[in-house]
Amino acid sequence: MRRTPKNPDSTILANDICYIEGNSTNNKKIADILFIEQKAFCAYTDEPLTRSDAKDIEHFNPDIKGTPEDNYSNWFLVKHQWNKEKASKWLAYQPILHPTEPDFEQRVIYIEGDYVVGSDTDIEAANLIKLLKLDDIALADKRKKYIARRRRDMTEYDQDPTTYFSILLSEEPCAISYLRAIKETFGIDIWEMLS
Repeated sequence: MRRTPKNPDSTILANDICYIEGNSTNNKKIADILFIEQKAFCAYTDEPLTRSDAKDIEHFNPDIKGTPEDNYSNWFLVKHQWNKEKASKWLAYQPILHPTEPDFEQRVIYIEGDYVVGSDTDIEAANLIKLLKLDDIALADKRKKYIARRRRDMTEYDQDPTTYFSILLSEEPCAISYLRAIKETFGIDIWEMLS
């Protein structure tokens, strides 16, 4: 997971769009905007949100869902499975680090496929990792295998990371996953390369 920035010029803010429980037409507008702003990546898994994925507007703090405090800064587009797994555990993991915090990536550290806290005393970061299951063995294994496969491809095709990922983005953009893992491992900022 990487820090999920919020756009101060978001259409959601400009048009004062509010989440309305049960109003699928209205809420689809929010989901569509978040999809574009998140460049089609799940805010939690850092995997692409494809057409076949069930996607949810995630209310990061579920306690404020449906209240006047529930707003753009609380909404993220995520894969349904991760939203479902988080739903009933919120209270058990407080206090918690918000995904938009400027120092997020110094507090939740990526190390060779795993996410760990930057400081043993950072309860908020530890709680976020546990709540969102960022340390899930299966997900960490997928990240590790993905990076290993990309490394092998670069060697096989004798390409540097910039060339390799530029070609992958132009020819097979859905093959890009784990933006933070790519950045930390290869020094390539896919987020900036995406239009």
